[in-house]
Amino acid sequence: MHREDFLMFENNQNLIYFDNGATTFKPKRVVDKVVDYYTKYTANAHRGDYDISLKVDNEYEEAREVVRHFINAKSSKEIIFTKGTTESMNMIVFSFMKYYLHKGDEILITKAEHASNVLPWFELEKELGVSVKYIPLTSEYKVTLDNLKNVVTEKTKVISLAHVTNVIGDIRPIKEITEFAHDNNILVVIDGAQSVPHLKTDVEDLDIDFLAFSGHKMLGPTGVGVLYAKEKYLEKFRPFNYGGGMNSRFESTKEIEYKELPLRLEAGTENIAGVLGLKEAILYLESIGIENIHKHEQELREYLIKRLKEVSNITVYNENSEAGIVVFNIENIFAEDTSRFLNHYGICIRAGNHCTKMVKDEIKVKNTCRISLYLYNTKEEIDKLIEVLKENNKIYDIIL
Repeated sequence: MHREDFLMFENNQNLIYFDNGATTFKPKRVVDKVVDYYTKYTANAHRGDYDISLKVDNEYEEAREVVRHFINAKSSKEIIFTKGTTESMNMIVFSFMKYYLHKGDEILITKAEHASNVLPWFELEKELGVSVKYIPLTSEYKVTLDNLKNVVTEKTKVISLAHVTNVIGDIRPIKEITEFAHDNNILVVIDGAQSVPHLKTDVEDLDIDFLAFSGHKMLGPTGVGVLYAKEKYLEKFRPFNYGGGMNSRFESTKEIEYKELPLRLEAGTENIAGVLGLKEAILYLESIGIENIHKHEQELREYLIKRLKEVSNITVYNENSEAGIVVFNIENIFAEDTSRFLNHYGICIRAGNHCTKMVKDEIKVKNTCRISLYLYNTKEEIDKLIEVLKENNKIYDIIL
């Protein structure tokens, strides 16, 4: 699907890339947008009174509106540009939750969460005395509303979950969860790193309180991401950074006046090229249709699972998950050795714990091989993968 739009395939004609959960290739129009900024109208944003600076201002705020429309936020004030999901999650925890929560309050996560949705909460637990607890998973490592209800108490104040997990690839029932949570005065934080690039994400329909996602996982540049929060909560955020661009004035008398949202939470010079590239990536995704992308991934995933079953000594750990992520191992072969073997044939997969170090408690395996699909992957690439995997008895002849 649209492979001709990606220079990586033109420049690496035999490359098979199955590590889209880590990062994605960039279409030509995204690359061109970034190059245009650096070669035709480089200037800072919200600083100058000359033509190219005003052009940057317009492009930058247009990008914010494109993001707003993409996730159906009520206001562009609710869109904050960050470095990525990790920074967005840290801002949620340390700019808001640190001042919202109190000692003894409970935060619910799962053992299948990415480090970005684990470590900030662990740190807040040490600092504030809140309690991080785990929602039990089903036998297929999924979250259900019933399992969630079983661990909610009167002390539960926050539920923080990935919409799609980066190892299991399950799609959580977020709308049901937010409805239940809000009926019980619980806030909902969503890690959208693996969902926003692949699924229609409507923050109004899902009634999400906070959402974090990254540009580079959705065909955009690295170093740029988005923090969304309902305006009533965002107004209570304490700035994560202080400096230029986020204040209206400060005096020697130490009087300070900060700007209104969203600029108050975007101190310093932002990744302007990244923001403009992200806008172009979203417009590209919208031109294809996020629903079409999801359908394509589902078809590829079904085909991949079917073909993997032809390889007798392979274990698939998430056969019945819904997203385009498949994790597996070859019997008695270390995951990294499988990855190195596939690399010999120009096939890129991820091996290891995938920044999700607690999921081993659930699947009872520390390291796995992960295939994560996207719009430009094909059945022909899967056929090549299976052809190579059927020769896995030659792994150590190849990699040693």
